[in-house]
Amino acid sequence: MSVELVAPGCEVLNLSPLVIENVKDYFHVHTYGGLTRFFEGLRASRLLGTRCTNRACEEHRIWLPPRAYCPDCLRPMEWVEAPQRGEIFTHTTVEYPGSNFKLSTPCPLISVSLEGVCTKMMSYLKDGRPEIGMKIRAWFRTENPTHTILDLAWVPA
Repeated sequence: MSVELVAPGCEVLNLSPLVIENVKDYFHVHTYGGLTRFFEGLRASRLLGTRCTNRACEEHRIWLPPRAYCPDCLRPMEWVEAPQRGEIFTHTTVEYPGSNFKLSTPCPLISVSLEGVCTKMMSYLKDGRPEIGMKIRAWFRTENPTHTILDLAWVPA
């Protein structure tokens, strides 16, 4: 058996560093299932997380992104409002994204620390230059939403 390349090659946009145009022509159908409320919340400018109601669990802070079931006891989680103000825990900047990256570059990706939330949420800084410890607030894409996590970004507070 012989394996052949059946797709066209990629166009070179830059040689140093090597940047190629790798066109994709597929679509992906995705269901949010038990996490649908999170994305509905984004459209309504609400940041929703989940919390375990099992008193035996050690972790009672909010999980964000939300979990449908507690990672520790596997019981269903309850939906709660999460804080919309926090600070940048760490950051990096995307200069040369992979295929299907939907944001303009350079794009500051940030790890968001929120009081009362046990996880760090990955997102992007819509405006400004990121700095560790920078105070930020949530920004919601309510006009022409993408219905993805890109409907949530952060801006300087």
